[in-house]
Amino acid sequence: MKRFFSPDQLAHAPALELHNGAFTPYAEIPARAERILHAIGGADTPPDHGEAPIHAVHDTDYVRFLKEAPAAWAAAGRPSDPIPYAFPIVGRRPLRLERIDALMGRYAFDATTPITPATWNSAYGSAQSALAATHAVLAGERAAFALCRPPGHHAGADYCGGYCHLNVAAIAAQAARDAGHARVAILDIDYHHGNGTQDIFWERGDVFYASVHADPATDYPFYWGHADEAGEGDGTGATLNLPLPHGTTIDAFRAAQAQALDAITTFGATLLVLSFGADTWEGDPISHFALRTPDYATLARDIAGLGLPTIIVMEGGYAVDALGANVASLLSGF
Repeated sequence: MKRFFSPDQLAHAPALELHNGAFTPYAEIPARAERILHAIGGADTPPDHGEAPIHAVHDTDYVRFLKEAPAAWAAAGRPSDPIPYAFPIVGRRPLRLERIDALMGRYAFDATTPITPATWNSAYGSAQSALAATHAVLAGERAAFALCRPPGHHAGADYCGGYCHLNVAAIAAQAARDAGHARVAILDIDYHHGNGTQDIFWERGDVFYASVHADPATDYPFYWGHADEAGEGDGTGATLNLPLPHGTTIDAFRAAQAQALDAITTFGATLLVLSFGADTWEGDPISHFALRTPDYATLARDIAGLGLPTIIVMEGGYAVDALGANVASLLSGF
């Protein structure tokens, strides 16, 4: 299987995040990618497909913000990486704000996603890895893997959060649409719901989004991913959320995934984007499912059984020592 990763993706390395009421070491560290690369035998550097596929998904002002926020934060005399602390909880009016503190809250929904001077280049490299895998599949590969780091599925069209800055799954799906696939499906099997992906396609009927994840009544991101969320307008019925309780093992997870795969088949997708997070593993430090390393190969075989060309993008997984084996297990299933 072709695999893609840009060395630029290692440069994003914030020191701290605000988590559970305290500043803690940043969990989405470069070593995550390094362990995966070692386990899968490396990856090719992606070609540069430019910013146009990113702008096809993300708001232009938001992209500019990602590029300019670190310099604006430093110019304001702040010693740390930019972290938002004020959020427009009632609603985001289209105000023309200039102070960096206001912009951080305008373009973020949590305080776990700092933006360093290296963040844009790393997120850009992550998007290019996803696009390289997309173009490999469009050219005839049955499946291709993009080692996306930073991950993407919590990023919306105009906001970051959950360690995510650019939504790589959405960028891949939109690129496939633009290449002529009329109906594309995204299957998200990260522990956490992909709120950004859901938001991007919420009112669209051409991209089906299905997610198997921890119940947001108990787990981040809390405000998205409940079972009654099914899309609106043209997207009514094109979102499927399958939340599961703490302690979920392979049998229950596999059954929920089968439900998602049936829905994707009914939708009539001709291409699949798989948002894969290994934070469903039994030893993940911030998650509460109980999948084991061999289970990922089982899930992958079920997904491959759809017979759809598949773009695999890496999302979460924070048990760094086990991460490489878990990813290698998934890829072996294809």
